[in-house]
Amino acid sequence: MGALLQFVGDWGHALAAVLFAALGIFLLRRRDETPEPRLIAAALLMTSCWALYISFGGVSKSLSGIVENVRNAAWLLALFVMLRRGPAGRAGSMGGIAAVYAAVAGLLLVQTIIDLCWLQLPPHLELQAALVTCSVILHMMTAIGGLLLVHHLYAAWPSRERGGASLLLGALAAMWTYDLILYAFVHLAPERVGALYALRGLMAALMVPVIAIGLRRGMSGRLQLSHSIAFQSLSAAAAGLYILVLLALAVLIELVAGPYARTIEIGAVFFTAVTALVLLPTPALRAFWKVQVAKHFFQHRYDYRTEWMRFIDTIGRPGQDAAPLGERVARAVADITDSPAALLLLRDDSGALSLETHWNWTDASSGVEPVSADAAGRIERHAGIIDIALARHESDARDLPAWMRAEPRAWALVPLIHYDRLIGAVLLATPAVDRRLDWEDFDMLRAAGRQAATYISESLGQQALGDAQRFDEFNRRFAFIAHDIKNLVSQLSLLSRNAERHADNPDFRADMVLTLRESVDRMNDMLARLSQHNKARPEEPRPLGLRPLLDRLVHIRARQHPLRVSGDAPPAMADPARVEQIVTHLLQNAIEASKPDSMVELRLSTDATHVLLDIVDHGCGMSADYVRRELFKPFSSSKAGGFGLGAFEARSLAQALGGSLTVESQPGAGSRFTLRLPLAPQQTRQEKAA
Repeated sequence: MGALLQFVGDWGHALAAVLFAALGIFLLRRRDETPEPRLIAAALLMTSCWALYISFGGVSKSLSGIVENVRNAAWLLALFVMLRRGPAGRAGSMGGIAAVYAAVAGLLLVQTIIDLCWLQLPPHLELQAALVTCSVILHMMTAIGGLLLVHHLYAAWPSRERGGASLLLGALAAMWTYDLILYAFVHLAPERVGALYALRGLMAALMVPVIAIGLRRGMSGRLQLSHSIAFQSLSAAAAGLYILVLLALAVLIELVAGPYARTIEIGAVFFTAVTALVLLPTPALRAFWKVQVAKHFFQHRYDYRTEWMRFIDTIGRPGQDAAPLGERVARAVADITDSPAALLLLRDDSGALSLETHWNWTDASSGVEPVSADAAGRIERHAGIIDIALARHESDARDLPAWMRAEPRAWALVPLIHYDRLIGAVLLATPAVDRRLDWEDFDMLRAAGRQAATYISESLGQQALGDAQRFDEFNRRFAFIAHDIKNLVSQLSLLSRNAERHADNPDFRADMVLTLRESVDRMNDMLARLSQHNKARPEEPRPLGLRPLLDRLVHIRARQHPLRVSGDAPPAMADPARVEQIVTHLLQNAIEASKPDSMVELRLSTDATHVLLDIVDHGCGMSADYVRRELFKPFSSSKAGGFGLGAFEARSLAQALGGSLTVESQPGAGSRFTLRLPLAPQQTRQEKAA
């Protein structure tokens, strides 16, 4: 163990010597004519010499204490010049602090003389032991004086101009704090200071990057210690201080307790360890520690970058397992102030704020009454954070319902404002460490509330858009069905007129029953398509022979109008219901465009890739401009009382089946609608034929 400590001590001091020398030389090469950088560079070089001297021979080597005194004197001179040329020195208010510098300098001088004296005396003399003890005490006094001077210079330095000086002063404070602890152990328990001597070089090496960052031009303004790093660093420092206190306590017990020292030490270590394990994990202690760190070490309570990134991450958390948006909003706002729970209230149609959801708020479903519309309006006009504790003591607290004022967990109400309109509010529970809300809380929560309101408004807008799209889909299907109903009405009207003349004909009665049955089936299909659960999607295409379907439709319409089917074709890949719907639309349009005795032809053919169905009439026809601009446009019709949806729906259905619908027409000569459907695969056609 001794060899390991010797290795760590030698190479640690050697590393510190290299780093201090490099930083001192770099500072001298900057050619700054002001005295402060030159004195700091000299102090850095003297610190390098001290570390190098110890790395060669260890702390037991002669003159090691004297070299340390020279190092301390160089740093004290640099601090004095910084103070004298600073705001306090320019104002002539040095006062008694100069006397303190003189006193510490006197301590260094006396200490150097004593070190020179005891080095000249032979060992094991009482005078030498007394001088060594006096030197150790003077080392501790010098360290205490250095800490006092560092604190005074930091307090006297203007806060807006501290910049990198705070890092330099912090490093010096760490150096003299370590010296104070080291010499305290040398005085109380000299046999236990080997590790502290060995680690002294590494501690000094760690000071160099801190000083370098502080001295670099322009770096101090950009580099800031985050709240989380400060919290963790100070927690580690507190843990180290806790261990040092335990060690000091153990040394005192050995000096005082005598033979009972071991028992008392074990009991003390057991008690302190159990106390630490019980208290450290508690949320209240962690919250108290975070509040103290933010209060005493930072100008602002919040690390805005960290808080904002956590806020956005909580609200925008992806994945299917993520909580609903309302719960995420409540948690994101609560995390800013470390509140353990939150309620989300949203504005309803009446203007009141009603409970939407909660995060960690037990019994939220009972006892939470809405905030009235009048109170919500006042909150909207005020648009500020409401401190519940203050509202409880105000004579006019109409903005808060009785249950909220009586709820002991209620701490703050954060309004969610979107474009000057209140859309909701978040009620925060009291944090583990109760405290008064200040201006920084108000600003942070106000900004978070507006951002959360944006997310909620966007979500509500998406929901409203989805509802509108569903209504649009319903209206579109209803328009198509209304067009189909018109065709059915036309068909049934013709049937009723013919029934007056052919009611005694048995063939007509049979045909009438068939027509009525087909009409009922089509009406049931329309109702099914209109249902919100029916998405009106075509079925999976399958091989379909068109000639039987055409023959059946012609048989139904034969008594209404002259119809004829010609040609044949192999099976097409299609959905029978949709094909029948397309043909019915086109056939009805052809019948309506033709004279009563004009033949409407349905011609089947094929090409290399498609089955072709031509529906040809010799009616009034259409102009090329009408075909190009109006025919397939919804709600555009040339017929009185028409819906203008037949051709549009027929082409949409054809395209959904992978086909197409085209038209050729001339005024006075009639029209030809051509439906193209994909051919069924050759193998499928052969299997169907077999």
